[in-house]
Amino acid sequence: MQCLRLALCQINPTVGDISGNTARMAAFIRAAARAGAQVAVFPEMAVSGYPPEDLLLSPHFLDAARAAYLSLARVEPDMTVIFGAPACPHDVANAALVAHGGRIAAAYHKRLLPNYGVFDEHRYFRAGDRNLILGRAGFHIGVSVCEDIWYPDGPAAMEAAAGATLLVNISASPYHLGKGAARERMLAVRAADSRAYVAYCNLVGGQDELVFDGRALVFSPSGETVARGAAFREELILADLDPSEVRRARLADPRDRLEVSRAVFEDTDRVDLETPAPGVVKGEGAPDDGLETPVFPECPEPSAAMIRTAIAGVVSPPAEVYAALVLGLGDYVRKSGFSRVVIGLSGGIDSSLTAALAADALGPGQVLGVAMPTRYSSAHSLEDARELAANLGISFQVVSVDGVFQAFLDALAEPFAGRKPDVTEENLQSRARGTLLMALANKFISLVITTGNKSETAVGYSTLYGDTAGGFAVIKDVPKTLVYTLSGWRNAAAASELAGLGFSGPAGAVIPGRVLTKPPSAELRPGQLDADSLPPYDVLDAILADHVERGLGLEDMAARGRDPETVRRVLRMVGRSEYKRRQSPPGVKITPRAFGKDWRLPLAGRTDGLS
Repeated sequence: MQCLRLALCQINPTVGDISGNTARMAAFIRAAARAGAQVAVFPEMAVSGYPPEDLLLSPHFLDAARAAYLSLARVEPDMTVIFGAPACPHDVANAALVAHGGRIAAAYHKRLLPNYGVFDEHRYFRAGDRNLILGRAGFHIGVSVCEDIWYPDGPAAMEAAAGATLLVNISASPYHLGKGAARERMLAVRAADSRAYVAYCNLVGGQDELVFDGRALVFSPSGETVARGAAFREELILADLDPSEVRRARLADPRDRLEVSRAVFEDTDRVDLETPAPGVVKGEGAPDDGLETPVFPECPEPSAAMIRTAIAGVVSPPAEVYAALVLGLGDYVRKSGFSRVVIGLSGGIDSSLTAALAADALGPGQVLGVAMPTRYSSAHSLEDARELAANLGISFQVVSVDGVFQAFLDALAEPFAGRKPDVTEENLQSRARGTLLMALANKFISLVITTGNKSETAVGYSTLYGDTAGGFAVIKDVPKTLVYTLSGWRNAAAASELAGLGFSGPAGAVIPGRVLTKPPSAELRPGQLDADSLPPYDVLDAILADHVERGLGLEDMAARGRDPETVRRVLRMVGRSEYKRRQSPPGVKITPRAFGKDWRLPLAGRTDGLS
């Protein structure tokens, strides 16, 4: 029996850019057709980008999406194309649309709408109530969307029970460390339990604080890996699937002979795409409907290097996180209409890592590093900042803050008379720096990238309108201990590894060695160290992981052997800093729970984080 050639098209759309997204999809469809694919699969919401949020409340946006997907159906009429888009036959659905024969031949509406973590789909979509199985090239293809395959008895499993031999899942699954491996394990189990092929196509790219990691996958009926796309970059992944493999697996396994609920069959629409039966599922955009032949904006087709037939390897955890940060930063800058960034370089580890990420994401020529010393800055801080900039090949300037700081002190001398200097004066230095960085960004049409990490963000160890002033906070979800790990990895990474990940910065030990070893300090007063105000970072980060990511409170952590007084102190700082976090820039989510879409606490309250 002939194999089916499947093309998984993991693309990087831009939310709202329907014209650009469909042009990219058309280019991939043509490339898949030339590669001999009979079925091409795109991610969830590929037409609109994900998540489109309140754009889905605009009739104009929905009408534009419909016009776009009707045009996509005509690109390669002989190919079956499964892709995600908002569809609204009655109410808005998160749909997997099936283009075949120049029309939309079938549609599946996502049944399990997530409403947790970063997801808010009940706000926008009506859940579907029907399964869908397509007949194509010797396969019965069950179609589902993202969440639908995560449940062992969910829609994908129902389609397998109803006879599907290939389960296609289109997805927009956001990244966090460890999720890729968990996802692979889950999909392998679905394939083995169903004795069916599983093909999974995930979105790739950064959107606001979310990063989608791609890693399209195909598993055999025994749960073996057939295909895997690379992480964090666009690819067209080809796989040849043999329907006889499913038959052999099911003959050898008696589980399919158990009684299956009639409802599974009654709730399933079946569409034979090769000998279509009219009236089963109403299609849209038939060839004789009078619509003009579509013309898409110019878009290059995927290069030969982007077409994958081999199984992509898996990178180390530090490389994975670093690549996610690079993609998230680069996409946020470019999709926001910028090309250049400005970063304050203190000579410390956080700003050093941030600058390296920016150079790798945008190219060294698009990064300006600015050292802003004051009377409290050490000589080695300026030396380290200068060396970092030289190592990375980024532009570098020194702008003294002392004059601005002194002007602030002079202006406030009368109202502050009789009061001793305190943290107020320390914060004035940070706010002066923030003002200067914003002025440079304004003048040179750039985006300020802030340098605060998750540990500082959690406990409010930052200055509002000072070091939090900027447009994007790339390491906002990176704990301080992980900042050191990532910096060490970047310094040690071989040129071939960096090139393989698509980075633009130079190889080598770009972060000066002294930066990795000196005690962290904000340098806002003589002899200041972070350790004067915070527990050791390894202790702090462990408490924060327990509280923020695992939901543990004071009593839970004390029962696990953590020092109650230290925990109480940290949780109070977390609870009292919500107003700062709410006003800080977005940043890339790389942990299971970040301070963003999946952290929604009241601003006014008295919990102090002790619950």
